[in-house]
Amino acid sequence: MRVLLAGGAGYIGAHTALALVEAGHEVIVVDNLSNSSAEAIARVERLGSTSIPLLVADARDEPAVLEFTRANAPIDAIVNFAGLKSVGESVSDPVRYYEVNLGIALSLLNVMTAAGIRTLVFSSSATVYGVPSSLPLTETAPTGASVTNPYGRTKHMIEEILRDAVVAHPALRITALRYFNPVGAHGSGHIGEDPAGIPNNLMPYVARVASGSLEHVGIFGDDYETPDGTGLRDYIHVVDLAAGHVAALERAREGFAVYNLGIGVPVSVREVVAAFERAADRTIPQQVLPRRAGDVAASYCDPSKAEHELDWAASLTIDDACRDAWNWQRQNPTGYLPTRATFV
Repeated sequence: MRVLLAGGAGYIGAHTALALVEAGHEVIVVDNLSNSSAEAIARVERLGSTSIPLLVADARDEPAVLEFTRANAPIDAIVNFAGLKSVGESVSDPVRYYEVNLGIALSLLNVMTAAGIRTLVFSSSATVYGVPSSLPLTETAPTGASVTNPYGRTKHMIEEILRDAVVAHPALRITALRYFNPVGAHGSGHIGEDPAGIPNNLMPYVARVASGSLEHVGIFGDDYETPDGTGLRDYIHVVDLAAGHVAALERAREGFAVYNLGIGVPVSVREVVAAFERAADRTIPQQVLPRRAGDVAASYCDPSKAEHELDWAASLTIDDACRDAWNWQRQNPTGYLPTRATFV
């Protein structure tokens, strides 16, 4: 199978690229590198002993993406990782999130039509569930109505667009993967999470505090109705998440399907920090801050549908994720910047 990864130089995209290569597939990537690095693809090429064509372009640029697709034909499937992903930023700049995320989804559907591609895997999110009515979340739980932020609404809207596309074109094979909280890094330490500027996600922030480049971890609220007062999330190792994409592509069938990708075990913010302290063998300073707009108290899934239909299950724990994230951080203290981080 030859697969186009839109946003494939990013955190999840790079790990999925490597997983696909290791499973015997071919990969091409389009990425505008706004929050990613071409060095990630170069490292995947070395780890996978392969060559990966890379188009540096906005995934909304239909003519460029279509030309790239045709130049590397035949393409069997597209995975859409591309888009903006910060919950907090989406609250402060919602129009940009709608413009970019919806625009990418529509452009890639047009490319699929023009290039005769029938299979798409969409990088969705657990945020489509909004405030959970019950836990753990299954794929049949309500979506859309109680979503708490524009980022989550873009994911829900795109899922609806994809459902409608399948109704109009039943031969399409479209799968939406609802991620919970991706964490960790590849075990080699050569690819990992490298956000531009101050991290929005918990684990890369904790890693930078552990390394001394940031002063303390901000805990956004310790008064939730949870065992230790901090938010509960379902943290899935990025290597397990990447394997979920391979399974979804290899088992794609006609119609529209959705799957939760998580481990089904809730972990609190304080528990993540404690696990990272064990991995790094040091104390990590913490500061309690007010609750963050758009957050919910708890969100974790029932991943059994993916286990039964995709023959996929997560196998790595939060301790594994912290170990691998710390290994990545130590080897790459400033991320992929080649003048400061060396690939061995």
